[in-house]
Amino acid sequence: MPAKRRLTMRAIRHILRLHASGASDRSIGRSVGAARSTVQDTLKRAKAAGLTWPLPADLTDTLLEQRLFAKTGVKTGLRRRPEPDWAALAKEMKRPGVTMTILHEEYRAAYPEGYGYSRFCDLLREFERRLSPTMRQNHVAGDKVFVDYSGKKLPIVDPATGEVRQAEIFVAVLGASNLTYAEATWTQTLPDWVEAHVRMFRFLGGVPKLIVPDNLKSGVHKASFYDPELNRSYGKLAAHYDVGVLPTRSRKPRDKSKVEVGVRFAQFYILGRLRNHTFFSLAEANAAIAGVVERMNAAPLRRLGISRRELFETVERPTLAALPADDYEFAQWQFARVGLDYHIEVEGFFYSVPFGLIGEQVDVRLTQRTLEAFHKGERVAAHSRRYGGQAHGTKPEHMPASHRHYASWSPERFRSWAAAFGPNTEMLIGAILASRRHPEQGYRTCIGVLRHMRGLSKERVEAASAKALAIRAFSSKGIVVLLDARPSPEPASPERPAITHRNIRGPGYFH
Repeated sequence: MPAKRRLTMRAIRHILRLHASGASDRSIGRSVGAARSTVQDTLKRAKAAGLTWPLPADLTDTLLEQRLFAKTGVKTGLRRRPEPDWAALAKEMKRPGVTMTILHEEYRAAYPEGYGYSRFCDLLREFERRLSPTMRQNHVAGDKVFVDYSGKKLPIVDPATGEVRQAEIFVAVLGASNLTYAEATWTQTLPDWVEAHVRMFRFLGGVPKLIVPDNLKSGVHKASFYDPELNRSYGKLAAHYDVGVLPTRSRKPRDKSKVEVGVRFAQFYILGRLRNHTFFSLAEANAAIAGVVERMNAAPLRRLGISRRELFETVERPTLAALPADDYEFAQWQFARVGLDYHIEVEGFFYSVPFGLIGEQVDVRLTQRTLEAFHKGERVAAHSRRYGGQAHGTKPEHMPASHRHYASWSPERFRSWAAAFGPNTEMLIGAILASRRHPEQGYRTCIGVLRHMRGLSKERVEAASAKALAIRAFSSKGIVVLLDARPSPEPASPERPAITHRNIRGPGYFH
């Protein structure tokens, strides 16, 4: 048996959310890729620490870890107990009058230190399920919603070009009432996947306890029975609506039988009735799909005699949790490393964070309008999203009290390196720093330029530096082009005076 893994704080938060949603310890273990005993141990620690879901908003990952593990003196080990012959016990269960109680009594007579009754029963049932993988699923009202994409697509014609584009069909089915929601999206990518969930919750008018998605890449990074890994943005959607996520096992259609039936309905009921329609926009297609879906939900079910809509209104709607005040706003997550200039780079723009995080990795949350940086679960910076204008967005509160003495990186250090090549190179580095609003914003350029100068002769570097000063090329790209080109001496132009430190001005550098 492999060694027990140490759970991340993100996995522990997911365990607490799923437990509050009513998920079993075994299913939670499958979701986070941990043993059932590990899940139970985590829940015991949370109970002992007085922690319940939802956790306080100001409880960072560091504080959560301290609350859960501060008093731990030794590592929790795995208890080993004697194993019975499960195959023989499974055969005995087929005999008349044989019960698990009888088998457990015989087992404990042979092994007094063996498993307790409940654990014994769990292990025996698990062995029987491996022999017969079909498992009956009883869906409780308000418990689960199953989501997936249909394999069939809906053609939409571009009215301007006549090009036919295929749209995907998102389908969601509630477990108890079979109420179905469907819509067309252009792709199965993360933004469409998340926003389809937002519209689904709005359609339902409430939130069930669990979402059961297929192992779509937009929702699950790593499809695995033991270690499914949720997409970060999808996990934030679940946190916003306070709903758990239990991905199905890969290539196990019985785990998502509800949505499989809903997908077939989408393919035959929806697409069949719309096969003779020509759509010229996604909105037009979704309006038609909404009408067909409502017709399907209003049709009586043959075995029950009532419709999905009636069953939903009478049985399932009262059990749904209330929607949050605002819809979830889609956000993408990525990692970034804080540079020497205490800025992070995102899509070609630079955003400041507190200078004490230099060299640290932060989580970046991107929406259409904002950028937020998080360090160990705590938000450390927020900026308006930049799409044009100046490359750097710097907040004064993120800057150190002294730009020159807070760390070993300083303008003087860069000038000292450049001086080894000659006065033109030293002056060029000074000009780069002076051309920025804050000298630290030129550190990356200086590092790139000085690294490119390695291995080149001093004469070549000095000639290229003089040329860069003459044409005011203060970007790394422009200077690298000059360094790579063969220098050709040119007479000084009388119309353009030579650049010296006396006529270069920049804040916080030359005095």
